[in-house]
Amino acid sequence: MSRLPVIPNDNGRAGRYAMCVEYNGADYHGWQTQESGVRSVQETLEKALSKVANEPIRVLCSGRTDTGVHASSQIVHFDSSAARSSKSWVYGCNTYLPDDVVVRWAVPVDSEFHARYSATSRRYRYVMYNHRVRPALMSDQMTWINRPLNAEKMHCAVQHLLGENDFTSFRAAGCQSNTPWRNIMSANVFRRGAFVVLEIQANAFLHHMIRNIVGALLPVGMEDKPVEWLAELLALKNRCKAGVTAPPNGLYFVEAEYPEHFNLPSLELGPHFLTLLGSENI
Repeated sequence: MSRLPVIPNDNGRAGRYAMCVEYNGADYHGWQTQESGVRSVQETLEKALSKVANEPIRVLCSGRTDTGVHASSQIVHFDSSAARSSKSWVYGCNTYLPDDVVVRWAVPVDSEFHARYSATSRRYRYVMYNHRVRPALMSDQMTWINRPLNAEKMHCAVQHLLGENDFTSFRAAGCQSNTPWRNIMSANVFRRGAFVVLEIQANAFLHHMIRNIVGALLPVGMEDKPVEWLAELLALKNRCKAGVTAPPNGLYFVEAEYPEHFNLPSLELGPHFLTLLGSENI
């Protein structure tokens, strides 16, 4: 059973707040504020928060998402001189937000908390709808794969990426990170009904890294490539030798982990339509 968001019944205070945001990124040019006239999640959220606070509010997030990518649990922080309760931040902000963005909880935190730099890991899920016929419902929130996928082989293949490695083969050409090294802490592929899902957790991710991993996993799932193919690609350190970049619409930011002393609320991993199917493979 899903856990409801925890919204403390506090009296409100000025200072720093942490906030959890869910959004459908289909109609946004990513998280980060762009030039004037380009729709972004950050700008949309900041406008709503500024109305609640009656002052300009700027937010910092745990992990930026690209155009068309979604989040079930994006964590942000902001500072405000306005004394508002947690409930006021949540319900007031949601009043001004469009239907495809919602605040799930807000809590006061110490000034040392930073949504990006305090996070110890990030977790994403990539959702594939594996069916002969394309979906009419929620087609912008999943990636349709019409060839049968062997989720078990995909799961075995992605285990080759665990640990700290040079992920040059899975890095976008325009990636601006100073290093291709990342530490993947866990990676699993599982099936729930017609959905095949990659769940992956790391200290951080390179630009397009997850979508490129999915692009390499698909030939394994279709049994066009052996399970060992991802290990071979990793060793090559050559993006040109790897697979295609999977579409953005199946990708979800589902969790950022923080040290326990920050005492942030914990929610079930999204997206919510997967939680309705339960935890067992169907």
